[in-house]
Amino acid sequence: MDKKSKTHLKNLDQKLTLLLRDLKTYSDAKLNEQPNPSEWSVLQIMQHLMKAESGAVSYVKKKLSYEPALVDANVMSSFRSLFLNIALTSPIKIKAPTQISDEALLTNLTFWEVAKQWKIQRNELEMYLESLPAAYFTKDLYKHPLSGKMTLSSMLSFFNKHVDRHTRQIRRTLKKIDAVKQV
Repeated sequence: MDKKSKTHLKNLDQKLTLLLRDLKTYSDAKLNEQPNPSEWSVLQIMQHLMKAESGAVSYVKKKLSYEPALVDANVMSSFRSLFLNIALTSPIKIKAPTQISDEALLTNLTFWEVAKQWKIQRNELEMYLESLPAAYFTKDLYKHPLSGKMTLSSMLSFFNKHVDRHTRQIRRTLKKIDAVKQV
């Protein structure tokens, strides 16, 4: 894995650790509570993040499974990544793809089962990226539904911005449901 990707992955892991640390003190009932029927609960937001990450990795694995002719990343790849990161930091609402949206998100889960699954998934992501040849990190391997093709490092950068965006959403959700930490 290239240095830039390792840095993105390290930051991503730190964000996950902090998020899980902050949420573990809330009751499962509060974390499953939706502020209103059209808004996700905290655990649904967490599932959305997990599904986005696993879907992206599945896309890359499938693409590499048939040994395609890989295209070198270029200025447009960087532009697409920049566009996506700007979109994720803006207040503009972005509709999630169906496979990681409302119908795909479960209810009545426990915090610990979601946290455990996410940690396992993140470890698998790291192992998978470590197993890839260095040359793959200069290719456009990932295709985001909104912005298009980009590098694996840009995919990890997207994951970071995506977690940031939804962490803010989690904070707003907790305020809306007036969640109080358990002691």
